Amino acid sequence: MSIGFISCNKKEETPKATGPSYSLKAQVNPPAFDAKNAYDETAKQVSFGPRNPGSSGHQAAMSYIINQVRKYADSVQIQNFNYSGYNNQTLSLTNIIAKFNPRAQNRIFISAHWDTRPRAEHDTDPKKRDLPILGANDGASGVGVLLELARILKEKPVSYGVDLVFFDGEDYGQESDLGNYFLGSKYFATQKPSDYNPAFGILLDMVGDKEAVFNKEGKSMLYAPEVVNMVWSIARKLNAGSFSEAEGSQIEDDHVPLNESGINTIDIIDIDLVGANSGVQRRNYWHSHKDTMDNISQATLQQVGDVLTYLLYSLDFQKPAV
Repeated sequence: MSIGFISCNKKEETPKATGPSYSLKAQVNPPAFDAKNAYDETAKQVSFGPRNPGSSGHQAAMSYIINQVRKYADSVQIQNFNYSGYNNQTLSLTNIIAKFNPRAQNRIFISAHWDTRPRAEHDTDPKKRDLPILGANDGASGVGVLLELARILKEKPVSYGVDLVFFDGEDYGQESDLGNYFLGSKYFATQKPSDYNPAFGILLDMVGDKEAVFNKEGKSMLYAPEVVNMVWSIARKLNAGSFSEAEGSQIEDDHVPLNESGINTIDIIDIDLVGANSGVQRRNYWHSHKDTMDNISQATLQQVGDVLTYLLYSLDFQKPAV
């Protein structure tokens, strides 16, 4: 998670996307989300080492994710693009889009970033602050959940379209340099076809911590409060205690360029790990070399996965998208 910019929850003018009507079915029996699979997928990414652009770990993780989603998805779209980075560096970046039921007009998407941070500004050892991090929670945990959802969707297809989107280049920017963050989601937004109008999107970021608290992120409440409230209502129904009813601070993340492109998108994120609400980081490993598998909990991944799986199999679209 690359937040270096946090604002208060002031109300502001927000664009309202138009999309298909949907509701939740009263009765649903979703397939089981396997948190061990999600945990193992998280650990597999970490085993490649740091996945910052240009690294060997980045190349290995990209190949792995593509191979995994090709096992499950009906089609896989690869978005390759270059970006001019710091010190005349040219970044080769890749978004991965796994499509289920690709011909369906009624669609949603769920996303996460798969790259990791090329530096560790918050590490306690100054000598290590210029070294890339492993990013077990900040990056790998969200991807782990997506890969398990892909397996489930393969085994039990839904009647509408689902896109699982893996963004690259989210965590590249230096702190205080917002322009060099969210590179994959910005590119995705610029390439969005005019007729691509999903009902909503969900972003996952830092969703594996042992003590996770998922407040209702402030910008999500501005852009898509109905989606936030729908997701959190499922969490209440399932007694997913990591989902808090408190509204958190506004944060900058991949959901912002998506919302600005007209796709109402919410962010499920453990805000307090970056100190967004109190100014004090909880557990003190964000953007450091302590972001390792020691912090990841199958129980937290289970809660997030259960909520999303229930959502996927309870969604009911009332009319075709126009």
